[in-house]
Amino acid sequence: MTNKTHVYRAKIIWTGNAGTGTSSYRAYGRAHIISASQKPDILASSDPAFRGDPSRWNPEDLFLSSIAACHQLWYLHLCAEAGVVVTAYEDFAEGFMDEEPDGAGQFSSIILHPNVTIAPGSDATLAAKLHDAAAQKCFLARSVKCPVSHEPRITS
Repeated sequence: MTNKTHVYRAKIIWTGNAGTGTSSYRAYGRAHIISASQKPDILASSDPAFRGDPSRWNPEDLFLSSIAACHQLWYLHLCAEAGVVVTAYEDFAEGFMDEEPDGAGQFSSIILHPNVTIAPGSDATLAAKLHDAAAQKCFLARSVKCPVSHEPRITS
């Protein structure tokens, strides 16, 4: 079987020029728009800790949300294949980023906390194990260097 290559494209437009561009660190806004063909725009900024707008998505929010969503989508797929009927899924993902003295940084870990409700008669043990399988399949979690773990709660 041959590997497939999927290509994704996004456009980032900086909208934070307050009139003097990047003449100093405090002279410009961090506002930008993330867009992709035929999708609604995402209003974004940097994290408030880095002079960003707290009402907008920041790259760290998007990174964490993307990993949580990828895990969820794989999990639902695997449950459907295994005969586990999921009726609700909610994740309270946490990402931990370490900032270095020079301002560089990286995520040191991500923990997913999915709360999954399954239909009566579905196998709760299998439902819990399928999170491990989803973690092995998630495109995004497999692409990052920090550990991504999960602590699911299964209820019927």
